[in-house]
Amino acid sequence: MPYIFKTGDIMIGGIFPIFNKQENLIASFERKMPRVKCNGFDLRAFRWTQVMMFALDEINRNEFLLPNISLGYKIMDSCASPTNVLRAALMLLSEQEEEKSTTQCHLPLTALVAESGSSQSLAVAGTLGPFRVPMVSYFSTCACLSDRSKYPTFFRTISSDYYQAKALASLVQQHGWTWIGALQSDNDYGRNGISAFTKEVEKIGVCIAFVGTILRTYPQNKINEVVELIKQSAVKVILAFVPEGDLYPLMKEVVRLNITGIQWIASEAWVTAARPSTPEMFKSFGGTVGFVVRKMAMPKLGPFLKNISPYSTSQSMFVSDFWETMAGCKPCLNCTPSANVKLNQICKGEEKLNYTDKFFDVSQLRVAYNVYQAVYAIAHAIHKVIFCKTDENNVTKQCLNISQITPKQVSDRLQKVNFVDDYGEKVFFDKNGDPPASYELINWQLRDGEVLHVAVGHFSTSTDGTYKLTVKKDYIRWNTGNLIPKSVCSETCPNGTRKAQIKGRPVCCFDCIPCADGSISNTTGAADCILCLEEYWSNERRDKCVIKATEFLSYTETMGIILTALSLFGASLTLATIIVFIHFRETPLVKANNSELSSLLLVSLFFCFLCPLTFIGEPTIWSCMLRHTAFGFTFALCISCVLGKTIVVVTAFRATLPGNNMAGKFGPVQQRIIVFSCTAVQIVICILWLKISPPFPDRALKYNNKKIILECNTGSDAAFYAVLGYISLLAAICLVLAFLARKLPDNFNEAKFISFSMLVFCAVWATFIPAYISSPGKYTVAVEIFAILSSAYGLLLSIFVPKCYIILIKPERNTKKHLMGKLRKASL
Repeated sequence: MPYIFKTGDIMIGGIFPIFNKQENLIASFERKMPRVKCNGFDLRAFRWTQVMMFALDEINRNEFLLPNISLGYKIMDSCASPTNVLRAALMLLSEQEEEKSTTQCHLPLTALVAESGSSQSLAVAGTLGPFRVPMVSYFSTCACLSDRSKYPTFFRTISSDYYQAKALASLVQQHGWTWIGALQSDNDYGRNGISAFTKEVEKIGVCIAFVGTILRTYPQNKINEVVELIKQSAVKVILAFVPEGDLYPLMKEVVRLNITGIQWIASEAWVTAARPSTPEMFKSFGGTVGFVVRKMAMPKLGPFLKNISPYSTSQSMFVSDFWETMAGCKPCLNCTPSANVKLNQICKGEEKLNYTDKFFDVSQLRVAYNVYQAVYAIAHAIHKVIFCKTDENNVTKQCLNISQITPKQVSDRLQKVNFVDDYGEKVFFDKNGDPPASYELINWQLRDGEVLHVAVGHFSTSTDGTYKLTVKKDYIRWNTGNLIPKSVCSETCPNGTRKAQIKGRPVCCFDCIPCADGSISNTTGAADCILCLEEYWSNERRDKCVIKATEFLSYTETMGIILTALSLFGASLTLATIIVFIHFRETPLVKANNSELSSLLLVSLFFCFLCPLTFIGEPTIWSCMLRHTAFGFTFALCISCVLGKTIVVVTAFRATLPGNNMAGKFGPVQQRIIVFSCTAVQIVICILWLKISPPFPDRALKYNNKKIILECNTGSDAAFYAVLGYISLLAAICLVLAFLARKLPDNFNEAKFISFSMLVFCAVWATFIPAYISSPGKYTVAVEIFAILSSAYGLLLSIFVPKCYIILIKPERNTKKHLMGKLRKASL
């Protein structure tokens, strides 16, 4: 295998993917396997080898770091292949043939700088671990390599993908992308990277629409399948967790098919790669964003790179490939053109390189700087192994012979290194061999025909495990221009709606369903609606709870006005009847109808008509107590008077029979006793009601979800129905007595009218109970008022209208002779 070699007192190995693709070989047991052939010279990887050589030369000239000890190196090509990198590592560790130098013996390998790919590093780290040979990677980011139980001697100078996954998830979350595609390389780097990223974004509700898998060795048809997947998908944001060498074939196909309108997110493996950063690629990949390790300017490296020449006496392996790539011709010293190399392709030795090429730009080194730090970390570890300080004068001296150094000692010291390099950067490793995480957010921008990698943000972690992403959004140029791309499976649900999962689809795909009555969502993208408090209700937009409207039977509404008018009209009729009876009090008809009981009955009816006025209006403590007790008292008095009149009618005609002295036993005093004793029972019931559990104003929520019904709670249903029951009892007695007296003489037969009025009264209150129970809200009050007015009008019209008719319309019948005429005929 080709290699770059320089002898030294202590040897350090290096493995780099100088060529990025290994030719496929068909294994056969019939003949010896041919030598591995690699294609695709990688300028960036070649520069990494030069950085390692530059760093070792710098260390060898340093008087304070490993004084009087030289570090040598042997650098080999991995072809970006796990099998080839393992072959290279084993060759570095095994006994070597004598080198063409002054050294005639095998120089032990103390440490290894390798490798760029995570799969390659996994292969080497797993092999070197049992031998305790330290390995420092400069570009392997797989979080799996932090497992100290599997890879005890693995270190790296680049942050783990554990943090890059968090950085990418923060970027996705900050820009509201919830529906994205993903591409992974078919190796440990891609699979572990996408797996870590998926775990992070699932926590914040982001869905992966698809995962495409690619590799540089895949045939074209497999690449086309992934490209077709991208074309058919509706996602507008795609993360590519792929090394540049694996992604490049797909990028060329995407550009060829002119697939645009996609915002690409890059992993650190390709976001700053030079090969795809061209105006041609920018047509489809412009605006790409991705995280990359911090950059560093290394001005001393510039002259070293410019001195690379195939014509130099110190030329090394792979320089001719570099020259052929940069100059466009193949250097051929002391050789003749071969069949594969034409004469016009051979360099003449007069070529001048373009030093403005990105290869010579040392102002923004990232991975190259990681290589530099890896070499210095190994050098500091070796220094700590060999040199120590004496207790007497604190002078550093060599305490160990070079021949006694073991890789395990170097590995143990690597874990403890802590120094500041020449560029002011602190170098150390945590318990897993990882450096502190710090990334720059890079954005692809096209300026003056050149693709620039512009820093537009920063991601860093702290010692307490927290992390922070800062993005300069005004500096970013997206694929869509200045407008932030939008990538969602379903639009965010607006206020007043909630998300409803679509069966069989990811959680990011949902329908927006309006919140039910009485519930709201006052944030966009709500998963559930919030129930309003009991006294609140949702507004029309379902985004705010508003206090429910209060409802009660008021004087200003139509129903209240009608009931008030009927109440006042009934009271006026009663008052007019009282006036008529007072004015005609000396007439036979008024005298014959027991003017005292009639007057008391009219007064009670007057208050019965006024009683509904206490039911109208907003309920208060006093109005609630008054309405029920006033109703009970006035109607008990009213029915008691009717009962007295009924008894008077019955006893009056019984007294006309021979030998009957009942009229003398039932005089005015007895009539008063009946009225007031019957009324007193109701008064006692009302007093007990008010004392034990009085009515009170209440806010009823059960009748209407959108309204609060202000009503009077009876306090005690038993007391309320006791009042109604007692009135019903008195009415039933009156009805029975009046029914028994219905066949008395017509001219003086008041019992018929009383009987009819009691029928009306009983019918009204019999229908009141079910109507009262089934009526909601203010209509309950209206039903009760209607029952009161109906029964009051029934009594007034049935008992007093016939009398007023005779008094006012037929005065000729209002004579003692007319009243007694029929009575005599009946007695004869």
